[in-house]
Amino acid sequence: MMNEYLRRMRLQLPDFEKYEQCLSQPPYKGIRANTLKIGAQELKKLLPFALDGVPWESDGFYVTQEKPGKTPYHDAGLYYVQEPSAMCAAPLLDVRPGERVLDLCSAPGGKGTQLAQKMQGQGILVLNEKIPDRARILLQNVERMGVANAVVTCADPEALAQRFAGYFDKILVDAPCSGEGMLRKEAAAAENWSVQNVEMCAARQKKILACAVKMLAGGGKLVYSTCTFSEEEDERNVEWLLHEFPFLKLEESRKIYPHRERGEGHFAALFSRDEGERARLRPAAAAAEKRLQTLWKDFSAAFLKQTLPGRLISFGKGLSLVPEELFTLDGLKVLRAGLLLGEDAGGRFEPAHALALGAPRDALASKAELSEEEVQRYLRGEELPSKGGKGWCAVCYNGYPLGLAKDGVALKNHYPKGLRIK
Repeated sequence: MMNEYLRRMRLQLPDFEKYEQCLSQPPYKGIRANTLKIGAQELKKLLPFALDGVPWESDGFYVTQEKPGKTPYHDAGLYYVQEPSAMCAAPLLDVRPGERVLDLCSAPGGKGTQLAQKMQGQGILVLNEKIPDRARILLQNVERMGVANAVVTCADPEALAQRFAGYFDKILVDAPCSGEGMLRKEAAAAENWSVQNVEMCAARQKKILACAVKMLAGGGKLVYSTCTFSEEEDERNVEWLLHEFPFLKLEESRKIYPHRERGEGHFAALFSRDEGERARLRPAAAAAEKRLQTLWKDFSAAFLKQTLPGRLISFGKGLSLVPEELFTLDGLKVLRAGLLLGEDAGGRFEPAHALALGAPRDALASKAELSEEEVQRYLRGEELPSKGGKGWCAVCYNGYPLGLAKDGVALKNHYPKGLRIK
């Protein structure tokens, strides 16, 4: 299989020998500062390893650290570990606060949270992943990064296209692909490669793209990206889009090769749409269940210094804070809408982990600061000595929240079991 792949690449690249040589070199690693919580330059001062800027993402950095996610600041959502070339697609959309944005194939969440940073908590961001297990990983990253204006869905693109026709201002389609650009990083990409898989991926991408175009509002922009080099999945699909949807215009495209630029393989193309309407959808239910609202009001008076912006809605057993313009969720498979605040626990309000990471840290009135040694114990789920408080508090390291605890005789750990260090 690999011989056939290399034969194809030899035909595609005039500098093939340099590409073949680079395949034996280690892959590039990167992180992206989460500007919803911290500035990029401030993050550089906190981290114990060197950072070198990524040219196509102002908040992105190259790192040589073997495991860059092994710091408390990662658990606090101050940065996202992301391959450098993967950061090139989202900036092409030029997302602005207040827009309606869709990341159609969003897991694990790198590009979706990248879009969220540019929205600055304003507007509607839909992050979709059709595979349930991957959708749950996406949700974990959305919560860790403190994204409060996202709706995380688990739906087939065809179903979304029926519901959201002409709705979104900006759409990102980072489509499932043959992964040729990840050969140095992921052994499975080489093991699974075949011409048949390339052709299958290209056909599937066309179906996903057709759904995306249907959801794009007039005046909107669409970015199509892959982490592969095959022309069938990249350039040929661009040509297909322009032929099938003549109202689309190709604005720009770029292809990153690991022997030419500092990044693994990636392809991204930006399209614009001039004609078409911008659809309206029925709004979400007007208010949350009154009992939950009352419990939240009493709890937040002690836990927060200020009121958080947005609208309260009941979501499952919990209470969520959502953007004012949120559409109805009826009939849509939603894992999370907005910021989950907590739920009614037998007449008491029990806050959600997402609240500690999603609320602005200057809005938190009740905090417990931990030492470096205590942080590791907290992340393992251990009980800690009391910090002299009473009741619920946000557990912090160097002022940045990691999760929740309940203080009293001891600091009772409420870090989610699924996230704890083994």
